[in-house]
Amino acid sequence: MNLISLLIGLVALLWALVAFIPFLGWMYWFILPIAFVGLGIGALSSHRGGRNLNIVVLVVGAIRLLIGHGIF
Repeated sequence: MNLISLLIGLVALLWALVAFIPFLGWMYWFILPIAFVGLGIGALSSHRGGRNLNIVVLVVGAIRLLIGHGIF
């Protein structure tokens, strides 16, 4: 379960790096649900690596959406 969560977190992180470019902040609306799924799968695991990675992606994405008012 941790490996699946890590893979989902890495995919979300790669997309989050692309979405960090100005005017692509709207992509976080699609990235955050993916990270939530990874967080849920990571919560079922006894290891914490995948869960923590998804939490980082969620926090960065939420802050980015707040700064850009959900669009930028």
